[in-house]
Amino acid sequence: MGEINTCLKRTFTIFNIIFAIAGAVIILLAVLAQVVTSSNGAANLDNRLTGLIMLYVVGSITMVVAVLGAYGAHKEKKGPLIAFLVCMVIGSMIMLRVGFTTVFARPQMEPVLEETFRRFLPLDEAREDVQEMANAMQDRMQCCGLFSYKDWGNNIPVSCLCDNVEEEEEDKCMNVNYNFLMTQKSVYSKPCFPILMHYVLLITDITLAIVFTLAALALLGLGLSSLMIHQLRHPNRAPVMLTVPAIFTPQPPKYQELHNPPSYTTY
Repeated sequence: MGEINTCLKRTFTIFNIIFAIAGAVIILLAVLAQVVTSSNGAANLDNRLTGLIMLYVVGSITMVVAVLGAYGAHKEKKGPLIAFLVCMVIGSMIMLRVGFTTVFARPQMEPVLEETFRRFLPLDEAREDVQEMANAMQDRMQCCGLFSYKDWGNNIPVSCLCDNVEEEEEDKCMNVNYNFLMTQKSVYSKPCFPILMHYVLLITDITLAIVFTLAALALLGLGLSSLMIHQLRHPNRAPVMLTVPAIFTPQPPKYQELHNPPSYTTY
């Protein structure tokens, strides 16, 4: 015991507390994402369950690794610290790869999603689950259609209608003719896809911030755990003192030439 520097141990403990908090925040974000996607009708999206499971797994692993590192530092045991070091190496590599892949894929997200959503048109002929998702978005985001109210053809749903006077005064609505009888209805003027895309890019940016933060923490934990393992392996090693060799120290000459002064005879 007492083989690890006290300052290093305290720094490592603070690091693991921050690491555990990061894991708890990820789990909290997963819970919030689950509640929000369940309430707005997006529960039937294909990638929703996979994304939630990944968030729960990453958050749980982060907290477990933080506890492992704190235990190894407190007990000054090499086994848990080596396991922590391996987790940091693997975690930093995964996070950096996911982060850079997402950065390069981000500009392509909008055209890919637009192509995917255009396959659902027209909405009045789409599957029932797609119509339920569109109605839920329209009701929550106050929009109509994915790209225009015309996506519904002549069957504009109730979720598109503006029945609030305040919304009409705020220019959120417009009057449209939607059937052969030229019946007018007041519907939301904004389409849903741009609003949805805004939230998708916002979530992507938040995800990138989390990923790169975890990668930075993993690299920091890698360095701290490496120092602690080094101190446990070499507990009694004296510190190395660096000295500058006296290369340019002036040396006395190897020989001196004797000069005999001339003698003068006085008469």
